[in-house]
Amino acid sequence: MDFLLSFLNSMPGAVGQGLAWGVMAIGVYITYRILDVADLTVDGSLATGGAVCALLISMGANPWLAMLTALLAGMLAGLATGLFHTVCGIPAILSGILTQLALYSINLRIMAIGDESAKTKNSLAISVDRHDLLVSSRNIRKLTPENPILLLVVLVVVVIAVLYWFFGTEQGSALRATGSNGNMARAQGINTNVSKVLGLVVSNGLVSLAGALLAQYQGSATVDMGRGAIVIGLAAVIIGEVLLSGVFRNFALKLLACVIGAIIYYGVITLVLRLGLETTDLKLLTALVVAVFLTIPYWKGRYFSKAVKPAKKEESAHA
Repeated sequence: MDFLLSFLNSMPGAVGQGLAWGVMAIGVYITYRILDVADLTVDGSLATGGAVCALLISMGANPWLAMLTALLAGMLAGLATGLFHTVCGIPAILSGILTQLALYSINLRIMAIGDESAKTKNSLAISVDRHDLLVSSRNIRKLTPENPILLLVVLVVVVIAVLYWFFGTEQGSALRATGSNGNMARAQGINTNVSKVLGLVVSNGLVSLAGALLAQYQGSATVDMGRGAIVIGLAAVIIGEVLLSGVFRNFALKLLACVIGAIIYYGVITLVLRLGLETTDLKLLTALVVAVFLTIPYWKGRYFSKAVKPAKKEESAHA
């Protein structure tokens, strides 16, 4: 009984984190599912968003302006990866790795801006007591408008609505066509290089926005806050697809499934931690969760394919 109460008491925090990471998962969905590009930039651009947002807020900037700047910084990171890939001819996965490596040094310098005693910093704290934060984990259990879940839900809805509109435009449709069949898209006169760059820009902009939200939520930005982010994003996308693909067929609902997947992921993480797993084992747990949800569709298809064949043979025999 005590375990159940403890788990339920920690669920609001899991939901809050899941919503913030859900924005990041939507960004991963754009490259992974729509553009069909393996982009590893996200481990760096998430930290860039957190660093830029934390820096501006610590300097007294409006948090909305700080988040907008973080969004633009992430878009620049995506632009760099896109140019590496399309202009320089570097494979997409290596382009992401190059940008990610560069961002590590850039993030260290961003967080040291304004500090004359250091040229680089690996963390930057922002407190809800001293700064005007939009979301904070300290308010997660308050039944007031300060509760971060309320704003995070609104932001998720806005992001999904904007993306639903964008991917219905001519440029958005060109981007989807590029990921679906690049050769056919080029035959239709679509500049696939522009579409790839645009997809990476939009994706990393969302990832950086998620980093800005997470920095406020946890009260600090660190240079390593994006480490393993791509795996968490993929976990959210895959969990959402495995559990909800049969129900969520609309594009907007598929994006929502990514957010729900992130919430479920953090719910599972919270449950396992309550069972006594060490926090140092979280990477192992994440890998296992992703492996399990990747395996489910495979075994499901294999089992049903075997079950359907005998049924068809019986029907043909009776005929």
